Amino acid sequence: MLITIEQVLSKDEVRQFRAHLDGADWQDGTRSAGTLARAVKSNLQIDDASELAVSLGNHIVRCISQRPTFIAAALPREIYPPKFNCYQDGGAYGLHIDSAVMPLPGTRKNLRTDLAATVFLSEPDDYDGGELEIETAFGAQCVKLAAGDMVLYPASSLHRVTPVTRGARLASFFWIESLVANEADRTMLFDLDQTIQALTPALGATDERLLRLTGVYHNLLRRCAIT
Repeated sequence: MLITIEQVLSKDEVRQFRAHLDGADWQDGTRSAGTLARAVKSNLQIDDASELAVSLGNHIVRCISQRPTFIAAALPREIYPPKFNCYQDGGAYGLHIDSAVMPLPGTRKNLRTDLAATVFLSEPDDYDGGELEIETAFGAQCVKLAAGDMVLYPASSLHRVTPVTRGARLASFFWIESLVANEADRTMLFDLDQTIQALTPALGATDERLLRLTGVYHNLLRRCAIT
């Protein structure tokens, strides 16, 4: 399931982010790559532990936590602190897959990477290339969104960032551990949730049929959730 969520950050918030990021201390992104990924990764990143990265990352987490579509699609249990990257001058990230388990910074816990997310911080017209290509059962899906928009997709997917041949592509990216580990179960629950939301205005929140359908949703979530 690949979902885009518009305006996770407003245009004013994006401008504020860019004002900070344009003067940030960018470092070689291969420092955070695994052995295989290092061979295909060419970008810049900000130190995850820097005050700037932590502050902007916390703001993104607060924003997405208020978006019902994100909650319904991800059913988040843990969110990895957002990172920030920049692709320019031919920078790219070849086909790769994210690590299945990552240590949560500042804790002794690990996070299972069920979903990956990218929040675009550059407008599409600001750069050439830089598409996020995600392999799906229906072929490769190319994603290049407006600044402030986010794409959410299974972290188990092969994906890549195509070379940026003009301008700079700035983005934030992170992972989510879901209460529901199985992708098919998450998709079913999301579809059911969206159906309930669509029917509520017409039927009314007290309609017995809607209440039964809501009961089905929660009983399925009880069965699928890992707590």
